[in-house]
Amino acid sequence: MPSAPLPAAPRWATPHRLLQLSVVVAIATIVLKTLAWVVSGSVGLLSDALESLVNLVGALFALGMVTIAQRPADDEHPYGHAKAEYFSAGFEGLLIFGAAAGIIWASAQRLLSPQPLEQVGLGLVLSVVSSALNGGLAWLMMRSARAHRSLALEADARHLYTDVWTSAGVVVGLLAAMATGWLWLDAVVALAVALNILKEGAELIWRSSQGLMDQSLDAEVVAEIEQRVQRFCEPWQGQVYSDRLVSRRAGQRSFVDMHLHMPADWSLGRAHELRNTLEAELMAAVPGLVASIEVLPRGENTEYEKTIQSEEPTA
Repeated sequence: MPSAPLPAAPRWATPHRLLQLSVVVAIATIVLKTLAWVVSGSVGLLSDALESLVNLVGALFALGMVTIAQRPADDEHPYGHAKAEYFSAGFEGLLIFGAAAGIIWASAQRLLSPQPLEQVGLGLVLSVVSSALNGGLAWLMMRSARAHRSLALEADARHLYTDVWTSAGVVVGLLAAMATGWLWLDAVVALAVALNILKEGAELIWRSSQGLMDQSLDAEVVAEIEQRVQRFCEPWQGQVYSDRLVSRRAGQRSFVDMHLHMPADWSLGRAHELRNTLEAELMAAVPGLVASIEVLPRGENTEYEKTIQSEEPTA
């Protein structure tokens, strides 16, 4: 099964640059939405402004984590720093939880004590403009996140999308309150928005935890690797075969480890050449992949595997 083509993204749209842009846009939206809340007195617009403040903190943290993730391996971190991106995604999820809690608190207060709305039209205009900025940036960030396989960038994009949905809900609530005269609708919609973004926060925290625990690559990618390895071994009609294929993802990098068995009387040079050819083919087929193949004689396992097998309970 061929790899799905990666979505195109502008060359300049690297995770680092987009997160810098996210900081600038977050500051702009905070100003716009705070003004919208001040002129209208809407608790829904207040919840929108709080969400944008969380966006700023999240973008700053994500920018720091992406910078760390790009550092090369060193003596203390011989496998690199790519997993730093998972901390960013988890932190974004926690920030979303905090924003939702603030929205729920403010909405509950306003639900118990409804207050008249003022200059709603201007407030809505400011909110829509800021949402357009967030929506456009989130769309570009999501494309770049998939192209660069950056979880930190994807997490920030998803966070921005929650901000867009928050704004849309606020606009609906304000229009409904204006049309019906039911001021409590403003608070009810804000509560609904808070509950909705909690789901997004939970998903980000879950994905972050799975990445830190060395979650395997997507099933489609693993299946493609297995098929390519099988086709590679077919010309030797059973003399060469593979087993023990395991995979993991660490930030923007993907890793696969496996054994390649071949006849014991083959020369070391021949075995080395065959292994390198397969490693190069796999890394060319899956962008960002680091393939590590251990060569073993046919029918043999490593000492570690023999130890594990001896410890397994017998039926």
